[in-house]
Amino acid sequence: MKILVCISNVPDTTTKVTFSADNSTFNTAGVQFVINPYDEWYALVRALELKETLGGNVTIIHVGAADSEATIRKGLAIGADDAVRIDAEANDAFAVAEQIAAYAKDKGFDLIMAGKETINYNGSMVGAMLAELLNLPFISMATKLDISGTTATIEHDIDGGTEVVECPLPLVLSANKGMAEARIPNMRGIMAARTKPLTVVPAAAADKLTSIKSYELAKGRTECKFIDAAHPEQLIELLHNEAKVI
Repeated sequence: MKILVCISNVPDTTTKVTFSADNSTFNTAGVQFVINPYDEWYALVRALELKETLGGNVTIIHVGAADSEATIRKGLAIGADDAVRIDAEANDAFAVAEQIAAYAKDKGFDLIMAGKETINYNGSMVGAMLAELLNLPFISMATKLDISGTTATIEHDIDGGTEVVECPLPLVLSANKGMAEARIPNMRGIMAARTKPLTVVPAAAADKLTSIKSYELAKGRTECKFIDAAHPEQLIELLHNEAKVI
């Protein structure tokens, strides 16, 4: 089985977010980057579990610059067999999907996986766009995946519950919490990652549909008002006159 796992390079969740003086770019100085947790903990680890059970090969793919290769090597240390880096910017979901589709279209992958979203953009768009570009079925928010022969059985979250679907391979899916348990690279994996193949391919022609005009930090917590239980009418007044719907 040939599995392709899409990974993103994102700031660690403990990062203090700052922007340039004119708020036009994210300040990367001193920022620790990691594999997007949904890509790593759920998509990649489940792909490795399937490989261990069914045999085959797991390739990780990333769209980004050379400074993301340390993150890619971590994916190799966890257990991926090889990696591909597409040398292009990754700040537009459609352009990223086009880059990955251009690479994957003739490689014969049985399964393409990604996390349900990235923790920096939270767009949840690349998986669906990729499936459309490759003319493949797409299952979103998958929490369980089993494969028998050429059929995948998938559980995924829907409004009000969980749905179980069967889908023929090949397909694209986005992985959600519950798909697998996180793995920590061991020393053997870290050493092996240094010599595993990492192929860099030039960017394909891709359309950017969005551009970033500016960034703005979220507003901090505001003052909390406490109402005496003996005067609930004050709460009603505040809800009417001061509360805001977000």
